[in-house]
Amino acid sequence: MKKLVTLLSAAALSLTCLAQSPSQTEVLNTARNVNDYFMAKYQDPAAPTFVKRMRPSSLWTRAVYYEGLMALYGLDKQQRYIDYTDTWANAHKWTPRNGIATRHADDQCCSQTYLDRFVMTGDSTMLFATRDNLRGQMNETRIDYWTWIDAIQMAMPVYAQMYKITGDRSYIEHGMKLYRWSRNECGGGLFNEKDGLWWRDADYVPPYKEKDGKDCYWSRGNGWVIAALVRVMDQLSPKDKIYKELKKDFLMMCDGLSKCQREDGFWNVSLVSPVTYGGKETTGTALFLYGISWGLQKGYLKEKTFRPIADKAWNAMAKDAVHKDGFLGYVQGTGKDPSAGQPVTYDKVPDFDDYGVGCFLLGAVEYYKLLGK
Repeated sequence: MKKLVTLLSAAALSLTCLAQSPSQTEVLNTARNVNDYFMAKYQDPAAPTFVKRMRPSSLWTRAVYYEGLMALYGLDKQQRYIDYTDTWANAHKWTPRNGIATRHADDQCCSQTYLDRFVMTGDSTMLFATRDNLRGQMNETRIDYWTWIDAIQMAMPVYAQMYKITGDRSYIEHGMKLYRWSRNECGGGLFNEKDGLWWRDADYVPPYKEKDGKDCYWSRGNGWVIAALVRVMDQLSPKDKIYKELKKDFLMMCDGLSKCQREDGFWNVSLVSPVTYGGKETTGTALFLYGISWGLQKGYLKEKTFRPIADKAWNAMAKDAVHKDGFLGYVQGTGKDPSAGQPVTYDKVPDFDDYGVGCFLLGAVEYYKLLGK
């Protein structure tokens, strides 16, 4: 009898483990549902955004959405995704927000999608403004632009894409100068190698602490960085010295993130200080899923350790964040630290809801690919 109970328990455990990995179809359908909700809500992609004041739809929040949409198109080649994207980009003349003279990373984020479309079409009108914008910045001696870690995701992949497109090494070399300044010099260095996590900007570097005495590591801020590392490495050869440099940071981040995932699969808004600002949060979780799923596919992460982390993250979001109609819950509003946009809840509509969808699509698509291995 005891042996039978043991066998039944083992079988139940086996079924539970199997249930942790959904099918690719389930993941794709969930991603479609979330995206369809967004496209139905914002039927005119060129229309400006109004949150307290009018902003053009080329702002960073919308640009992140298109990163996710381009990833979804890679799996689900619906022409309406391209039409939606090109309507948006044409309205902004394939130009960074605030024109080619801008040096602000948030303004440059939309260029990631412009360059994706150039690669698909070969149409140089999609490339010229971004090229001129980056060349102007590269001609300057200043490298201290990225004072906040979000900027690494907004702009660094653009430099990598231009290198991949043109073969001109100066693009990626300049992007790395900006990255290394943020990593090693800004505020004494924003990356804590010991924990494998990033402080958002110089204001949060110690001696700053959360109320419980722990470091302030913001979930989405760290999500931006790990996404940037993946998006840049995807443009480089694994033999490239820069790839190897970024891979080291990527692995340190994955190790750090593996230690602070919640039992339910999400990550807290404040990664190591749940007492201060704990709770489920979708954007950071989605970006961590994106990075970890990519690392598993590359064979850089141990399957035994990191595959359960990825499965838990997806299942948590699919079960607890995605509404039946595709609305995405537990999305923290814009801000710069764990306190922003609180409380973060299942039903709350964030001030901007576009970047949340973009983050979710990036994570969903990469997890879909992982399931196909």
